[in-house]
Amino acid sequence: METLTNTIQGVPLNHYILLCSVIFSIGVIGVLIRRNAIVIFMSVELMLNSVNLLLTAFSVYRGDATGQVFVFFIMALAAAEVAVGLAIIVMIYRNTNSVDINVLNRLKW
Repeated sequence: METLTNTIQGVPLNHYILLCSVIFSIGVIGVLIRRNAIVIFMSVELMLNSVNLLLTAFSVYRGDATGQVFVFFIMALAAAEVAVGLAIIVMIYRNTNSVDINVLNRLKW
């Protein structure tokens, strides 16, 4: 029978690491490949959420609440990012009538 140090409520820690790596990789691919500003924005949020899940899993695995405190600060940062990022995307759309990042060259001086 496995103890809490080897599993987090029945799920081994390496499963969390694998899941977070896949989610983070999907986010990185979304940022690098897509040209839509909203999709890029969602991919960045996906990367932040994978880091939050991994920090929480490590926090429970180690029995220390420090990781969960970091998750709280990352969530506050993500909320501020959403507010500022969506405002920027709305202003880009108002100026260019598109959210395609290739159109942003028209905004140069």
